[in-house]
Amino acid sequence: MLDLIGSLGAWNWFILAAVLFVLEVLAPGMFMLWLGLAAIVIGIVSAVVMLAWQWQLISFGVLALALVPAWRHFASKVERAGDNPFLNRRAEGYVGRVFTLEKPIVDGVGGVRIGDTIWQVSGPDCPAGSRVRVAGADGAKLVVTAVS
Repeated sequence: MLDLIGSLGAWNWFILAAVLFVLEVLAPGMFMLWLGLAAIVIGIVSAVVMLAWQWQLISFGVLALALVPAWRHFASKVERAGDNPFLNRRAEGYVGRVFTLEKPIVDGVGGVRIGDTIWQVSGPDCPAGSRVRVAGADGAKLVVTAVS
């Protein structure tokens, strides 16, 4: 078995890269992609320059350890705000808006209809039909204040 692996030479790295890319496709997370890229680079280097397998493994480890944090560092700088900044934070998108209470606020808890959804609200006791302004969001609960 070791003779077969040794006879493949640089192809070991290309095979490892293919396996890592398949794993990335099956379980995406942008982690195996960089390990696969490191395997391709080491495969190219080992095809051009004859390195002992120990140096190849050390080079792969160093390159893999350098690529993953480097990608995270550069990706945080490149990441830009989307067209809809409140896409996964809908409650925060309602801050500052005024709505009419659907359910009265009793003991600090009530409900307001926004579109086709009734949101749970917390704030001072108010009867149904009162106007309230969203002052903040606490998870999926809106924090409201009464509007005069």
